Formats: sequence, structure tokens, C-alpha cells
Amino acid sequence: MDIFETVAAKAAGIAAASPLASVLAGRQDLLELTERAHDAALRPKQPGGLSHSERSALACRIAKLNNESVLANHYENLMDGNNDAVADTGFHGGDNARLKAILRHTDLVTVDPKEAVEGDIAALKAVGIDEPDIVRLSELIAYVSYQIRVVAGLRLMAAVS
Repeated sequence: MDIFETVAAKAAGIAAASPLASVLAGRQDLLELTERAHDAALRPKQPGGLSHSERSALACRIAKLNNESVLANHYENLMDGNNDAVADTGFHGGDNARLKAILRHTDLVTVDPKEAVEGDIAALKAVGIDEPDIVRLSELIAYVSYQIRVVAGLRLMAAVS
């Protein structure tokens, strides 16, 4: 795997000619694992109740909530157009109770995770989201949040190199 073709390296603007190239090459394992996690979180073979497009839209939303436009654009490009509203941070689910609960939970855990409580999981269950999909949603939120921090760290390293 070419580490400079990973989503994280591209989003951070780090190419093979970068002064950070040797540093990244020394952490190739980390970038490869991050890329595999990306694929597992966004395009799993068995997506359960969260379609690939819905996952991409939620990832785009998370990136937007973190003011991460490069990753938001990446995730927007993975969407198939069926979930454009989900990526809009001003949209809160309309009349769809399931979507309202998912967006509320995603926004809460993304913006203010300390405020998430057991009742927030109960709210997801109350609209018919089963435990495996709650875990899938949590994994997606955790992964995108991690990826955003990796990209920010790489950008900081590039700025001082």
C-alpha cells in the first residue's frame, strides 16, 4: 500500500516529496491500519442497518461538525446522493424518527461526548435501532473522530517541518 495514497495522508496534504515522507514511512503500519479501519467503517461487507451511503453521509456530517472540509469533501464523494440531507448539519431528521435519533446521537457524541448518557442509547433503541447497529454507529463516529485527529496531527507536523 502506498501510504501517500491513504485518505489521511492526502487529507493532510502530505506527498512522497514532503519533508515528512521519511517520518511517515517509519509509521507505515499506522497509516495502513488507519486506511483499513476507514474501509471497515465506511464500506463493510455486511453493513447491517447502516448503508454505505448513509455511513458516508454521517462521516461527512461528523467532518463538517469538526470544521474539517477536506475530509467532508472526501466523504461527500463517497455518497450516492440518497443521503445528502444527512450530511447537512442543519438537517435534524425531518419526520423520520429513526433518522432523528441517529443524527441527534451522532451530533451529541461528535460535539459533546461527555454529555452522552445511557438514555441516549435507549433513545436509539426506542426507534427500533438494534444493538448491533448502535455498535456500528458508535464505531463509525469513533473512527471518523480519530481520523480527523490523525489528519490534524499530520498537518501540524507538516507545518513545523
